[in-house]
Amino acid sequence: MSIVEMPLSEAPLCISCCPAKGDLLVGCTNKLVLFSLKYQIINEDFSIVDFERSLIIHIDNITPIEISFCVGYVAVMSDLEVLIVKLESDPKNGESISHYSHETNKPVKQAEGTRNETLQLESDDFVICQKPMELLGEKSEQSGVSVTLESTGLADEKIKYFHVQHLLYRRFAPDISSYVLSDDIKLHSLQLLPIYQTGFFTSDRKNSSQEKELLSLFCFFSLPHVGYLYMVVKSVELMSVYQYPEKSQQAVLTPQFLHVITSCGHVGHGPRLCSAASLLSLSNNLQCFTVRCSAAAAREEDPYVDTTLKACPPVSMDVCALRIQLFIGLKAICHFKNHVVLLTKANPEAAPERRESPKRLLSRTGTSVKLKAPPAAEAGWNLYIVNTISPVQLYKEMVDYSNTYKTAKTQGCIHLLSEAHLLVRAALMDAGQLEPGEKAELLEAFKDSCGHLGDCYSRLDSQHSHLALPYYKMSGLSMAEVLARVDWTVEDALQKYERGLIFYINHSLYENLDEELSEELAAKVVHMFHVAEPKQLPHVLCSPSLKNINPLTAVSYLRKLDTSGSSSVLVTLTKAAMALRMGDLDTYRNEMEIHSEMKLVSGFILEPRLLIQQRKGQIVPAELAAHLKDTQPALLVASVLGLQKNNKIGIEEADSFFKVLCGKDEDKIPQLLVDFWEAQLVACLPDVVLQELFFKLTSQYIWRLSTRQPPDTIPLRTSKDLINACGHYGLIYPWVNILLSSDSLADKNYTEDLSKLQSLMCGPSFDIASIVPFLEPLSEDTLSGLSVHVLCRTRLKEYEQCIDTLLERCPEAVIPYANHELKEDNRTLWWKKLLPELCQKIKCGGEKNQLYLSSLKETLSVVAVELELRDFVNVLPEDGTAAFFLPYLLYCSQKKSLT
Repeated sequence: MSIVEMPLSEAPLCISCCPAKGDLLVGCTNKLVLFSLKYQIINEDFSIVDFERSLIIHIDNITPIEISFCVGYVAVMSDLEVLIVKLESDPKNGESISHYSHETNKPVKQAEGTRNETLQLESDDFVICQKPMELLGEKSEQSGVSVTLESTGLADEKIKYFHVQHLLYRRFAPDISSYVLSDDIKLHSLQLLPIYQTGFFTSDRKNSSQEKELLSLFCFFSLPHVGYLYMVVKSVELMSVYQYPEKSQQAVLTPQFLHVITSCGHVGHGPRLCSAASLLSLSNNLQCFTVRCSAAAAREEDPYVDTTLKACPPVSMDVCALRIQLFIGLKAICHFKNHVVLLTKANPEAAPERRESPKRLLSRTGTSVKLKAPPAAEAGWNLYIVNTISPVQLYKEMVDYSNTYKTAKTQGCIHLLSEAHLLVRAALMDAGQLEPGEKAELLEAFKDSCGHLGDCYSRLDSQHSHLALPYYKMSGLSMAEVLARVDWTVEDALQKYERGLIFYINHSLYENLDEELSEELAAKVVHMFHVAEPKQLPHVLCSPSLKNINPLTAVSYLRKLDTSGSSSVLVTLTKAAMALRMGDLDTYRNEMEIHSEMKLVSGFILEPRLLIQQRKGQIVPAELAAHLKDTQPALLVASVLGLQKNNKIGIEEADSFFKVLCGKDEDKIPQLLVDFWEAQLVACLPDVVLQELFFKLTSQYIWRLSTRQPPDTIPLRTSKDLINACGHYGLIYPWVNILLSSDSLADKNYTEDLSKLQSLMCGPSFDIASIVPFLEPLSEDTLSGLSVHVLCRTRLKEYEQCIDTLLERCPEAVIPYANHELKEDNRTLWWKKLLPELCQKIKCGGEKNQLYLSSLKETLSVVAVELELRDFVNVLPEDGTAAFFLPYLLYCSQKKSLT
């Protein structure tokens, strides 16, 4: 045994141990003393436990009779008051605390004055009772209770508390009508209950108690006939109120239950009672109530609670009494894990408990009570350790009891099953105390409870019927298993389907679940929506889960929609899809011809699954999409573009759809996808990254040009169509056409790809630098490849290199090139670059000499206009023939007089 001595300057009134860190908080008359738990390492194999007095909390105007301490949260209780504060470890504005110098709040003077006045007025003749009060959050600072911190620990202490945050103050008024009995006006059983971050449904058990993160904290305290449970982390609110059938003596709160000792009424008033009656008069009830801590903590831990994915019964649900057990002489109760420890004294001749004058009991200033010294030995004391029933067993009993409501799912049944669900959830949130086998059993019970709750909400027509969806999801039941739980025995004419079931089925069919219902179940689902939600029938029939529906059955229901005035483009498209599935092409064509192409596109936007479906996370084209690819590709492209415009399909999903539809590998691009990319440019979609789309198109154009691969289908748009319809496709420069005029290309599609590439490069939006690394496969040996390379260099302003290339490869294009490109700042290249190069080419002679000569004449005409006579003479070659240059010199000298 190790004994740690902790001296106190005052007599202790109460004590509390932090369940997370082991620190001790001792309550004295006007102060609370905090002792921090320390581990002193003597050597590698031996360490001892010690406590250091680290903080004194001075509290005025309240005398603690019970305290509770947990990870910085402090709850203090007097006869009729409860105060909860949080010790903050982060300093504000660099402030620090010293000996009794930092007051954490300034209590309202009026409240403090009222207290002092009350103390002065109280006498032996009358009592002043203050009115009840509940102050939450920051308002609790107005309670008049002054809290001051005094640091006494070492400077290198890991956790230092700097200031106090007030969370709750509550004051009760004594019950004057029953003031004769002392216990009728006193609070008891103050307790702080922490719940830690657990990672619900995970098997991770590596975190120790010291490493656990506090998820939520709850405070419980009780009057003799009423108990109160507050949540005090993140928000401070009253969660539950417990009404006891008899007067309570003591209560203990656990994450799953509230156990309360209540006193039974006396059976007789005579001066002498028989022995059995005396024993009965000393009997107590041990009552067990449900708690809402797990529901509140679940919402803190799981962000998906109260969504279509998950649900949890509400915190505001009424509490229930689960069990009542009779004991003789219950004196005290505590708990450890799933065990309840009871202390009893079964002695019929025991002296009654102490009594005090009613007047003094109503007074706020209590005096110390002198207890009678107990005899050396007393008989009749007993200690019981009771194992609480396992959550799974209790859950099964509650479910069995709920079966009495099987034919009529009422709110009472939902309440009962919600209690069972919370019971299992609370056990799972304390997963650190569970063995793997126990956790697996609890998880199975949890899923089972979710299934039962889903059944309730799916059959009960109420404002909460939508909860059938998240509970069925958490149950792990498939759609077929849920449908198997539905009672289909009612005649079709009398069958009524509640909103919860319709909501679940409808939502599940929209989720593209990888589950195909049998033909029989699919027919039942279609009939269900025909009766309850006929407008949803076209959407339901497009679900992959109803793939096995008989097309004739589907068409028969769709025709009933037509006769009832519900005809629309969506109904038409659904009937066309069903006719296509049956192989009835005549009916298919008749249906598709009813509406215009734009109307059909709007129908596909209303129901994308007519074209695109998902199975096992993969894009799967519908049968109608495959047929449109072969018969109406333009309608297909326009429809997918409409889906993208309306955020019904993403960019990558659309690309994948066309690749799968055309049966191409990931690295091969079908022409239909190129058509779609071009349509995206024409439509100018706001969410499309232009440069990324340019890259896709240019890389595909270049690949086809370099490999001489024609498109697999006829393109939907020509280059002229794109230039006229889209501002991103620019007019091709004139010199490019001259450059290609002598090139005879047999393949028209090849020419189209080249024109589209050139048009993009001539457009205003294209980032020309991005294409340079991808031009290498396109050889300059051909005029088409040369045109692309020269166009690229021109856009990069490499004019001199382009002039050299054209003079060598295509001299006839040099002057058109210069007229188009050598303007403004580049005008000087006419005489600095082009004129000398042409003169040099003419000197060398050759078969292209005549072309060079005509180009030189054109160049001289431009230079003579641009330069003054002296400058013109300076740029002329020294070895030229004077007669050749004379006309240009004469024009240059006369241009001033001409102007």
